[in-house]
Amino acid sequence: MASIRSMSRLLSSRTLQTTVRRTYADQMKFIFAAGNQVYYNASSVKQVDVPSFSGNFGILPAHVPTLAVLKPGVVTVYEDGGNVKKIFVSSGTVTINDDSSVQILAEEAHPVENLDLNAARDILSTAQSQLSSASTDEARAEAAIAIEVGEALVKAAE
Repeated sequence: MASIRSMSRLLSSRTLQTTVRRTYADQMKFIFAAGNQVYYNASSVKQVDVPSFSGNFGILPAHVPTLAVLKPGVVTVYEDGGNVKKIFVSSGTVTINDDSSVQILAEEAHPVENLDLNAARDILSTAQSQLSSASTDEARAEAAIAIEVGEALVKAAE
């Protein structure tokens, strides 16, 4: 019983809290790559917000290890110097490791400031036309995915 009390005191002690703070600094190592470009390569960042099919969520140092599928939307990166970068992703994965490192592998990604609202609206319109003319389940599924990406593109470009 004495060892349980000792362990309890240890777990609540400031020494352990200080050790945890030192182990997980205020930043995390971040890799973000897509087929068209590498955006971050083991860079140190403060926070990353991602769109996933289980909901949008923020990632901070010491985040619980996680694997999630990205949905079309904007990844927001809070860099060390206070800069905030927004990058549109069409799909991909995010992996959060127990050492506070984070990797995003996107199918396609583009900085939000490079998006053209008119082009995004054209993509959405074309996808909606494809859905209305789709004659197979496969064609309808492809068009539905294109609509989801188009809607997210328009929202990001606005």
